[in-house]
This record gives sequence, C-alpha cells and structure tokens, in this order.
Amino acid sequence: MRKVFFIAALLSAYCLYGQNADDIVKSSRDRIKADTIQSQSTMVLTAKNGSKSERTINQYSKDGPNGSRTIVEFLSPASVKGTRFLTMQNKDGGDDRWIYLPELNRVRRIAAQEGGRSFVGTDLSYDDISSADRDVDKDTHKILREETLAGNVCHVVESVPKDKSYQYSRMISWIDKNSYVNHKLELYDKKGALVKRYEILELKDVQGRLSPWVSRMTNLNANTSTTVNILQMAYDKAIPDSVFTTNYLETGKAN
Repeated sequence: MRKVFFIAALLSAYCLYGQNADDIVKSSRDRIKADTIQSQSTMVLTAKNGSKSERTINQYSKDGPNGSRTIVEFLSPASVKGTRFLTMQNKDGGDDRWIYLPELNRVRRIAAQEGGRSFVGTDLSYDDISSADRDVDKDTHKILREETLAGNVCHVVESVPKDKSYQYSRMISWIDKNSYVNHKLELYDKKGALVKRYEILELKDVQGRLSPWVSRMTNLNANTSTTVNILQMAYDKAIPDSVFTTNYLETGKAN
C-alpha cells in the first residue's frame, strides 16, 4: 500500500550525491507498509476573503490485483453529502476514475483530460487526488540539491512529466533524507509559473507508522487553500472489495 492522503512525490535519474533518485521516490512512496488504510478527515476550505467552510470525508484505500484502489466519500455538509469518488490504478500505471453526484443520481467517469479540474470545489484537482500512485516512469526526474526545511534535511527533486498534456509542467519535492517523508511539493503550470504548494504541517505516529496528520494545498493564483485534518486513521483493517465498485458509488453500501 503506497497511498498516503493527498501526497505526490515522483523521482528518477542519478543525483550528485551518488544516490539513485528512483530509489528515493520509491522509498518515499512505499515507506508506509499496509494492505489497507482507512481515515476520517475534515477539509477546511479557506476563501480569498478569509472565510472558511468545512467538509467531512471518509477515505478507504486497498491494494488490488492491478494496483491501489481508493474511495473518497463526503459525509457533510448537505451540499456535498453522498458524493463519492473512486480511483483504480491499472497495470499500465494509469488510473480509472469515477464520481457519483447525488444531485444527478448517476455515476460519471472522469476523462483523462479532466484531470486538472477542481475536485468537488477544493484546491485539489482530480490529478492531485490520484498523484500518490502516479507511475514513476511517467516523469523525468533529477535531484536539484540538498536543503534543510524546518529542521529536516531533504533531497529537493524536480519531476517533469513526459506527457505534455499533463496539467503541470514540473513538480518539485522536498523529501526527508532520513524518514523519506515528502514535506513539501511545488506544482508549476505550462508557462512555468508556480501555481500550487502542498505541505505536510503535522505528522503523527499511527500503529508505528509516521503518518501525515495535517496537510494543506494552497492555490497561489486564487489565494485559497484546502487544509486536511485527519480525525482518525487505521491501517490493515479489513475492507470488502465491493467497496471499490461503481455499485458502491451509487449506493454507499458494500455487498
């Protein structure tokens, strides 16, 4: 199991310090060993004028025969309650994504070209939600330098998508040299401008695993942000496979 909520860190190539960047990103993405992850969180959306709104979500992730599978389910407020999002990784490293919108009472598949759209009005895009399982080979990577961030010595790594249709032109990650936690991620648009910043603000030990507890995505163009606060998290609890189906998207019930 590699998915840790809303985290993207993808690297490759050799760095000046003699380490292989592929190994660094693999260590970062695979550092939490678990067959399943369950969590409940609040998402605090901060508008440009400083006003805040809050959403509560459940998230379920589980390894499958073709890769990771994840469900995000909105519990509140009433305007988004019952909205469910499913992403399933394929053997080729791509993702299949569907969303259920209660007001439409139907499941809709998310096309690849929609990856840059906002995820249910948050500062995260559909691609951002799926990025934790983005195939390493989809990007060209290099380590830029070593830098201390909030007391943590990090590899600073640039990742450039090979597919020029991807919404970002490059991503820069700050990966802890000791724990392999990705403390910060900067996202750049097609013109090379920095447009988003993702940060882990708090970590917590959960069942012996150092886990992101508070994280934030900031949209620098809109001057808005989405902060995710984990309320509870559990690893390796049984999750039925039927949760990761379009039937569950529609009904919210596992067979």
